[in-house]
Amino acid sequence: MLYFLGLLGEQLAAFNVFRYITFRTAGAVVTALFFVFLFGPGMIALLRVKQGRGQPIREDGPAGHLLTKKGTPTMGGLMILSGAVISTLLWSNLSNGYVWVVLFVTVGFGAIGFYDDYLKVKRMSHAGFGSKQRLILEALIGGIAAFAISQLASGAYGTSLLFPFVKDLAVNLGYFYILFGGFVVVAAGNSVNLTDGLDGLAIVPVMVAAACFGLIAYLVGSQNYADYLLLNSVPGTAELAVVCGALIGAGLGFLWFNAPPAQIFMGDTGSLALGGALGTIAVATKHEIVLAIIGGLFVLETVSVIVQVTSFRLTGKRVFKMAPIHHHFEHLGWTESQVVIRFWIISFVLALIGLSSLKLR
Repeated sequence: MLYFLGLLGEQLAAFNVFRYITFRTAGAVVTALFFVFLFGPGMIALLRVKQGRGQPIREDGPAGHLLTKKGTPTMGGLMILSGAVISTLLWSNLSNGYVWVVLFVTVGFGAIGFYDDYLKVKRMSHAGFGSKQRLILEALIGGIAAFAISQLASGAYGTSLLFPFVKDLAVNLGYFYILFGGFVVVAAGNSVNLTDGLDGLAIVPVMVAAACFGLIAYLVGSQNYADYLLLNSVPGTAELAVVCGALIGAGLGFLWFNAPPAQIFMGDTGSLALGGALGTIAVATKHEIVLAIIGGLFVLETVSVIVQVTSFRLTGKRVFKMAPIHHHFEHLGWTESQVVIRFWIISFVLALIGLSSLKLR
């Protein structure tokens, strides 16, 4: 919204700064951060009253969780989403179609997660929204987003899969790109959801990935930067840097309350929405494979669950002491803080590897 003040720059030089994506990205970070700071305590108090006993804790999980996490309210993703969405609407160029596609997925996945959290709290059980129905809704939203992105993308890249390290290697998937793009969005949402099992574990890697994709969006969305750095240009996506800034600011505000011991959990409301947002931005910028590298921690968590379930069904034996893999290390004797911080370190390293794959000059 404030972007349109920049259009007055030719008449009023003081407003010219609102035309710059870098300025508006910084504004989005600060706005989302202070929104969560300001309204976070009230939302936590309200959710604690409404939920009573808070999020149900897995009885088969680490024993300490039943003592330290019992009674903690969930649906903290509402704090993140409200801060990020309001900040995005305030600072981004609302005539940009990519912004609306990302918001569509973020709010849509957030609504699915909210309903899932609501059922869990109401039933005091981990049996929330049916997995099949949930996946169908997620696939529908992801497919619509992928189709919209293919229409927004100009030139030959609309339905193409690009590869890191090599600029001119692109495979046109045609109509299959809708399925592929939808899969990326759904997979990203559920991968972050699986990672969200310890205080602060998911939100920092999400912010790291958002920062990386904010940079990627800014570079590939600018023809000049893309040409100079030997990147494939995707016009219009630079505006997504503002969205990434809003996600980072809201994430920082949430981390203030989610740092161990957490005052609130983000729940599926936040994890699904954040993962879906990252997946959509990756599809829009044509860096889906890079997302798998930068978000490698999320991939690791997901693979650990797949391996565990497959092994148990085929052989009756478990590969890990508990899945997702962060619980495996808890059972090995790592403290929660050790798991979280070490996984953060892994996330930072993977982000650096992912950025190096951009084949910069």
